[in-house]
Amino acid sequence: MRMDRKIVLMIALCLIGGTVFAQEKGGKRERKKNLVVKEWNTKQGSHTPYLDNVVTYDAEGRKVEEIEYASYGQKKRTVYEYEGTNTKCARQIEYDDKNHVQRIKKFEYNEDGTRKVQYNYKPNGKLESTKTFEYSYK
Repeated sequence: MRMDRKIVLMIALCLIGGTVFAQEKGGKRERKKNLVVKEWNTKQGSHTPYLDNVVTYDAEGRKVEEIEYASYGQKKRTVYEYEGTNTKCARQIEYDDKNHVQRIKKFEYNEDGTRKVQYNYKPNGKLESTKTFEYSYK
């Protein structure tokens, strides 16, 4: 096979592979559109399942709420908020078992989509702490 044909073949394979990867990545969010996932547990020796966790996704396939349950009811709830059609969470609000706000988290992202900074606020809006993220490759 001539060198020109090898190069054309390699480029074609890369393009096809990239298209398949993009479809798989987008397909995952596509499958989650308007989805509600309920997790049920059953204790050993019992035949009665109980609700453990519920995750809700919006029309864009983004996680918008997660509720964790205990035997007495809601254990905690987390609400995820986004800016526009962005797929990265801009704000996360955590609630306790009585549905009172416990913490508010706001996020900043790097250009590559990785988290840059997380700001943790108390329910009264006062900044409690800041977490920065550092990425390094070996």
